[in-house]
Amino acid sequence: MLSRIAESLFWIGRYVERADNTARLLDVHLNVLLEDPWVDEPSANASLLSVMNVQFTEDRDVTQADILTHLAYDSKELSSIAGSLTAARENARRAREVISTEVWESLNTTRMELRRWTNRARRPHEYFVWVRERTAVMRGLASATTSRDDVWNFLELGRSLERADMIARLLMTRSLDGTTGPDWTTLLRTCSAHEAYLRTVRALVAEERAAEFMLIDRHFPRSIAYNLNMAEEYLTRIEGAERSPTLAGRAQLALGRARTTLEYSPVRDVLDELRPQMQAVQQACATASDHIRDRYFLPDATVSWNQEAL
Repeated sequence: MLSRIAESLFWIGRYVERADNTARLLDVHLNVLLEDPWVDEPSANASLLSVMNVQFTEDRDVTQADILTHLAYDSKELSSIAGSLTAARENARRAREVISTEVWESLNTTRMELRRWTNRARRPHEYFVWVRERTAVMRGLASATTSRDDVWNFLELGRSLERADMIARLLMTRSLDGTTGPDWTTLLRTCSAHEAYLRTVRALVAEERAAEFMLIDRHFPRSIAYNLNMAEEYLTRIEGAERSPTLAGRAQLALGRARTTLEYSPVRDVLDELRPQMQAVQQACATASDHIRDRYFLPDATVSWNQEAL
């Protein structure tokens, strides 16, 4: 497979997952602002932009409108929903020869409908629901129409890395400045994990149990450990079964260290240092992404989380 095709597939997986999880994160953030009477809104908004690695350069308080502009509607900002969906469509155009017609049409249709959905007169919640539905359609079509070869492996490698990174960012909203953050039931519902949690744990939502489920459950597809493990698995399928000292092996090592740190640390210790622990997960994903880029893609590809080249 050509490196440019592999790179486009990798970023399709990442951008679609980023749009989905950014919609979930914004939805829970706006709910917290609405429901918490003691929230310091400017501080909480600024903290969220920091979590998402978005620079706010204006010399004033960060408003809810600024959050929606930078993280939802700005098609030129690759950290935003609109920017991610636009970039996913552009990468699909470049990989058109290997993706199915159904996947291409889904991404193209989503991009064409963005303009009417980013109309500021609409309620943000409706937009977030639409984004989650469209990204679910794309993932379903990809699963149903893609052979389990390297096309699938690079798509899923990007998706797994991005999901682990974004779930870590979502959990970091528990410690945003100026707010007590969402409760664990809200976080579980935001990740579509509440029902799975109740079936698995068979108990009411408690902090340590919910955190353990989101961090290290081996069977739930939105836990951080599950996605780190799947990223390792897809790297193994691409590179070969034997771990080697190549860049791919270093990427697996970074992911494995992050996963085992979560799995073998007491949940209480992770919760007590939630922000640095989640930043460590993000750093592991960024390190793995750098090694994957250097191993498989063009050497001049950009590495920053929110400034990747299309």
